Amino acid sequence: MAMRTLVTGGVRSGKSRTAEELMAGHEAVIYVAPAPFDPTQDDEWAARIAEHQARRPAHWRTVETLAAADLLRESHGPVLIDCLGTWLTGTLDELGAWQDDEQVWRPRLRERVEDLVAAWSATAGPVVAVTNEVGWGLVSEHRSGRIFADELGRLNARIAGVSDEVLLVVAGRVLRLP
Repeated sequence: MAMRTLVTGGVRSGKSRTAEELMAGHEAVIYVAPAPFDPTQDDEWAARIAEHQARRPAHWRTVETLAAADLLRESHGPVLIDCLGTWLTGTLDELGAWQDDEQVWRPRLRERVEDLVAAWSATAGPVVAVTNEVGWGLVSEHRSGRIFADELGRLNARIAGVSDEVLLVVAGRVLRLP
């Protein structure tokens, strides 16, 4: 397995399962769920999370945090982040991006992205990150959708640029990108 692997794909493409399979041979995996979640707020999302939890080995440690960069720096073993899209959404929420002027939140987002990229680049153990591929669809008519798609595209490109391997999952099929 490569040291740093980014797994990207569309909704329900099999990207999370692929990432989990990459980590299957490791015992002490830290599974980063980048946003705390209240299951009483969204039944469908709660069902998706439960499906992911049921697939993971019981001995993997789950950490719900947006501080993925700190966790990457502190960990010396395998880490799986699922997913960067959720990390970005939580970070944009924290920064007030949905309401504030871009000049207010964008510089702070850039700092957080660069911090994550630096931590990803310097990891001591094998790491896998899952992300969403959102750039193939239509441009959203909503400001929040455009912000998310644009920023996730930029984040994915930055992480891919410092990864040893990038996998694209389409319809359950895994393609290694050059």
